[in-house]
Amino acid sequence: MSANSDSTVHGNIVQRLYQLAPHEGYTQSLLADVRFMRSNRPLKNTAVLYEPSIVIICQGRKRGYLGNSVYLYDAQHYLVLSVPLPFTSETEGSLEEPMLGIAIRLDAVLIAELITLLEESGSHSVEEPRGMLSTPLEEPLTEAILRLLDALATPAEARILAPSIVREICYRVLVGEQGGSVRSALSHYGQFGKIAKALKRIHTNYADVLEVGGLASEAGMSAPAFHLHFKAVTQTSPIQYIKSTRLHHARLLMIRDGLTAAAAGSRVGYESASQFSREFKRFFGRPPAEEVRTMKASLDLLPPTHLVDIAAPH
Repeated sequence: MSANSDSTVHGNIVQRLYQLAPHEGYTQSLLADVRFMRSNRPLKNTAVLYEPSIVIICQGRKRGYLGNSVYLYDAQHYLVLSVPLPFTSETEGSLEEPMLGIAIRLDAVLIAELITLLEESGSHSVEEPRGMLSTPLEEPLTEAILRLLDALATPAEARILAPSIVREICYRVLVGEQGGSVRSALSHYGQFGKIAKALKRIHTNYADVLEVGGLASEAGMSAPAFHLHFKAVTQTSPIQYIKSTRLHHARLLMIRDGLTAAAAGSRVGYESASQFSREFKRFFGRPPAEEVRTMKASLDLLPPTHLVDIAAPH
């Protein structure tokens, strides 16, 4: 593809997103696993929790901060998460040039099928698994993104064509520059796979009593080994991960469902309202009521990758 043609494709993608995401915040597409993102302003130091997903920023820029690593995702790079991870994000956008993007939730059944077919072909090597990575956006993927947006513009094409284009996008990610790491992570092999299953358990049962010793036992690891491998994947300890998961869900309940801090804390497993408020303020930097007001004002209401679907169907 020539430079002019590439520029035309990108321009068409941006124009489509202006149409499909007319309002700031997150817009559900006609396909359940796809949402559009728009921010007309910069957003600094936003605590987010993404589930396994592909996040493609087509205009503007986002950075993710996890441990000591920085992950850039912009018009030239996309983000892939193979496990649910809490991290801090930063968004660059303005009224004149909004941040525009697409979030595609990774369907476990589809991914397993594609990985099996790739393994049977024997033409692709595997690499060290990673829970989160930023990788260059290549031409075939860019073209598939435009076709997906075109399909999502009408109900018939969204229903008939869009699912196969999402399948193609997932394939392109799995065979891309860092596809080996993505495939290894999503295959859930080895120690990484054991931690991935523990993370799923936490997200499914975050309101229950979760003992680290029990999680380690379920993973078939000693407690020290579980801590070591857990931190290698998430850049945090199991206790802190469980706490951040509960706090993110509580924030969502307050924003989406209008629950009070006490009710939200109780819903996610806190027995003490005062302890919940203390830990919430320590984690988000603001008391619950102030955080909810701020988030509603910025319209950064939901993580772009369907955290709401983990908390409760909609």
